[in-house]
Amino acid sequence: MKILILEDEPIIAIDLEGIVLEKIDAEILHAATVADALDYVNEGLDFAMLDVVLGPSGETSLPIAQLLLRNNVPFCFISSSLDQLPAQLDTVPRISKPFRPHEVENLVPVHV
Repeated sequence: MKILILEDEPIIAIDLEGIVLEKIDAEILHAATVADALDYVNEGLDFAMLDVVLGPSGETSLPIAQLLLRNNVPFCFISSSLDQLPAQLDTVPRISKPFRPHEVENLVPVHV
């Protein structure tokens, strides 16, 4: 299973990776920008975890979210900026930062 973690804070990305790997055997792909994430999305993914705001530039993961929706790839948001999500993404699972490991575990698919 290939899982993308789109997160600009390396320590949070590593924490998320550890939580995922405690639950399932997966290939974790890290990206900190939309440009980096696009490469992985185009290669094919099974699941993705997206921070909403990426870095001080204010770049958001919304283009990746839209692409994942079009490609029918399940994903969730893990962010302290959930209030910036548009209404059409209300059905996407989300976790607010700071998160607890069990919250992340509950969203990670066991199989696709």
